[in-house]
Amino acid sequence: MFARLIRPVSRPITTAHATRRLVLAATSRPSLGAAIAHRPLTHIKPSRRSHHTDASPTAAGVFAPLDTFARRHLGSQPAEIQAMLKQVGVNTVEELVAKTIPSAIRSPKPLALKEGFSERELLHRLQAIASKNKVYRSYLGMGYTDTVVPNVILRNVLENPAWYTQYTPYQPEISQGRLESLLNFQTMVCDLTGMSIANASLLDEGTAAAEAMLMCFSAAKRDRSTFIVDVSCHPQTIACVQCRAEGFNINVVVGDVRSFDFEAHRKDLCGILIQYPGTDGAVVDYKALTSKIHGYGGQVVVATDLLALTMLKPPGEFGADIALGNSQRFGVPLGYGGPHAAFFAVKDEHKRRMPGRLVGVSKDAAGKTAFRLSLQTREQHIRREKATSNICTAQALLANVAAMYGVYHGPEGVRAIAQRVHNLTAILAAGIRQLGHTIKNDHFFDTLSVNVSGGSSRDVLDKALNLGINLRPIDASTVGVTLDETVTKEDLKDLLKVFATGGAQPADLDALAASLKGSPAFPSSLARTSEYMTHEVFNSHHSETKILRYIHHLQSKDLSLVHSMIPLGSCTMKLNATTEMIPITWPEFANLHPFAPIDQAEGYTIMLNELESDIAEITGFDDVSLQPNSGAQGEYAGLRVIRSYHESRGNGHRNVCLIPISAHGTNPASAAMAGMEVVIVKCDAQGNLDMADLKNKAQKHADKLAAIMITYPSTFGVFESGVAEACEVVHQHGGQVYMDGANLNAQIGLTKPAEIGADVCHLNLHKTFCIPHGGGGPGMGPIAVKSHLGHFLPGHPVIKTGGDQAIHPISAAPWGSAAILPISWAYIKMMGGRGLQEATEQALLNANYMASRLASHYKILYTNDNGMCAHEFIVDVRPFGATAGIEAIDIAKRLQDYGFHSPTMSWPVANTLMIEPTESESKAELDRFCDAMIAIRQEIFEVQEGKVPKGNNVLTNAPHPLSQLMSDEWNRPYPREKAAYPVDYLKEKKFWPSVGRVDDAFGDRHLICTCPSPEEYIQ
Repeated sequence: MFARLIRPVSRPITTAHATRRLVLAATSRPSLGAAIAHRPLTHIKPSRRSHHTDASPTAAGVFAPLDTFARRHLGSQPAEIQAMLKQVGVNTVEELVAKTIPSAIRSPKPLALKEGFSERELLHRLQAIASKNKVYRSYLGMGYTDTVVPNVILRNVLENPAWYTQYTPYQPEISQGRLESLLNFQTMVCDLTGMSIANASLLDEGTAAAEAMLMCFSAAKRDRSTFIVDVSCHPQTIACVQCRAEGFNINVVVGDVRSFDFEAHRKDLCGILIQYPGTDGAVVDYKALTSKIHGYGGQVVVATDLLALTMLKPPGEFGADIALGNSQRFGVPLGYGGPHAAFFAVKDEHKRRMPGRLVGVSKDAAGKTAFRLSLQTREQHIRREKATSNICTAQALLANVAAMYGVYHGPEGVRAIAQRVHNLTAILAAGIRQLGHTIKNDHFFDTLSVNVSGGSSRDVLDKALNLGINLRPIDASTVGVTLDETVTKEDLKDLLKVFATGGAQPADLDALAASLKGSPAFPSSLARTSEYMTHEVFNSHHSETKILRYIHHLQSKDLSLVHSMIPLGSCTMKLNATTEMIPITWPEFANLHPFAPIDQAEGYTIMLNELESDIAEITGFDDVSLQPNSGAQGEYAGLRVIRSYHESRGNGHRNVCLIPISAHGTNPASAAMAGMEVVIVKCDAQGNLDMADLKNKAQKHADKLAAIMITYPSTFGVFESGVAEACEVVHQHGGQVYMDGANLNAQIGLTKPAEIGADVCHLNLHKTFCIPHGGGGPGMGPIAVKSHLGHFLPGHPVIKTGGDQAIHPISAAPWGSAAILPISWAYIKMMGGRGLQEATEQALLNANYMASRLASHYKILYTNDNGMCAHEFIVDVRPFGATAGIEAIDIAKRLQDYGFHSPTMSWPVANTLMIEPTESESKAELDRFCDAMIAIRQEIFEVQEGKVPKGNNVLTNAPHPLSQLMSDEWNRPYPREKAAYPVDYLKEKKFWPSVGRVDDAFGDRHLICTCPSPEEYIQ
């Protein structure tokens, strides 16, 4: 009977014991243990200017590793560097730096970081650190559960650079694979939640709930400002909502919605948030409550669980307006809190207010079905200070993992997994009751709140710890238990031993299973009866052969760093080295619950502390918070810290934030979200901060000045000489200086934000510090601050973090997306202080080299007085509109025919291209891109000279997929070969766009954001 009720479904489940229950154990490596210490290195100073370390018997480096990581990370060799310096017109790298960075802000001494590890040494050291983590069996719940990551998805998606090095799919013609996968994710979420439309993921459940609250607030036109949060929501979710509410003066009231006096708030209620099932495991029928809230004019937000919704009535069927949650248990490791993809779904009427990315169906120039990001203006062109969200990232890679999990298992598979988890929970509940304890929630899916009979919850918790088990402490007499798909019969036996107190003996599991009547442990009125995941994609790929081919089929449609450089300005698409990536799927890092007792995370603690220390040294600041899990979150965190600092000094009225017009697009939105009034500062014709305008506005708002947000080097790609003076002006008028660290890749080792004059800076670890973009996420945006701001760094309601006057948490997990922090730790440790400085110098050289090569063909929009740019530069293509009918988008699409992703298009200046090559690209690759741009300039000349018509040429018709080139008809005024092979090397190595130019306007007018049926495709 027991075997029938809990038999494993379709995929083998790993064993229960901590040492064997590591779902990612396929990552093989030697086990080194804690005895390996951090050995001092004796090798000579590494340099990219030598191919290998001198290993001769008489050399100082006889015991040194034969090679260095820095040489492998940096793209060009010494002879190539000399050639590039000559092209730029300087003799040495030092001369280049002197002409690029103002001397007044140069750091007086090199970085105080140790010399870089070799890759092998690094992995040995990190293995020793990781071994200090104790991977117990965690039944803590609160939105995080263990899961089985199918190995075929682990190896071919999560660990595959063709998936994790992709950029955000703003160029859909070369992004059809991940767009299709994200559409699968949206469809799966819509089906399971019963909602009309879903986005392609958000950061985490807590921040998704905060976004939902702001949607309710916005829908009420801000004349209703009370938002009710049920006590049954996860504690970290409640805290994230409270944090976001402060900037909008939303009144968040936490209470029990089952007994709450809503009548007292009928005139100012904008919405409520409920958890279904609750954090205590309770499954409640909320249909009557939903009707009541709608009667008051409010919106109903439901935080829920995708696996539970295979068995429970979905929120859309009892009237919810918004459904959200964490898709982590769909095959994404715990990762000590992230990264995980939050899901977010709404009724159809809310689709144009929904935050985040929305994948939709459109058509290409030939009428072929094509996918694209719909309503892109919400994310690419933020509504500045009028925005209610600063969303600029998602968790695309993890959404793709969750989508593939759904595709692999299909509707029957995920239902069988859910049924097994529920059956196990019911058996456990029966056994606990038989031992004399009380289950406080009669109705449940996978979570029990157990009132301990005849003793304290501490006794049970301690007994569990002795067996390598984590249970959730709820109060002095109550513990929580949440089961998951990895649980086995042996696990249940151990859990019942934990609850067997006072000499009681656990019942036989088979007898307990036989005693169950088979009906679910929740009301029949809440049982799901509707179908879900009916689309063919979820019913076709259930063998490993099929899913493997499907994954690689989608992968073949996407351009990533495995194909060519991605020269996006301000996005820093640099090498994500394999050695940096390997540890993220080690079980010791991947399988730790974010709320496990801190003494079980000693390895994480060591690694996080070292990373914080290194970041402090690199930036010049005193304290660091690793909690913000995106750049936009970092912006918001930094400004919230500044607001709290002012409030602590009795200056809560200081709410004006000065933002230069050259700042990053999310800056004004972040300031508005932090409750600040945005005042824009002008720039001059050369792109520099207008100091006169800054001084005038700082003086005008002196009594209310809170901060200035500076992007440095500026978004225009220049080291402005007046930056230190700008910081001083703001300080003189009582404000703080926030520096956007998105361009830190141009600073490391040469200057420091704190030395320039900043008080707080966020760092994009997914840019400068090598965390991959993952198709548009994951990212991390920690903040570094001076000591006077350290008191206010973000806290957390479950695990203590932050300063002694900590603000509410910015993200759901204590250290954000902790599982990817080993990447940045490893990058810094392997590069060492000198290597990091060389990376900066190489980035500056690469950008100036490319700008120099292209300057005789295109106008370079902004340079300093010495004619130098920073690590990126802007190509002005605006004149071509009048002379050839060619816009930036036409060049962007034509570059796809040459095998390249476009640079950043039309930002920060409309109809321009911003190029950032990064230090990882070789001179040969830089030349290949420059040659493509020069060839495209010649194609523009042909239009200007009338050799080919405006509006019908290789640029306006680009890109050219095989389907067009192989068609029977070809009536274009240029040969097929010119379209397909504009340069000879493409005949040997060609990446093909899978569709022609996608019709954006059609996609926005005909919004289809779930997998269409074959009939819909035809229509």
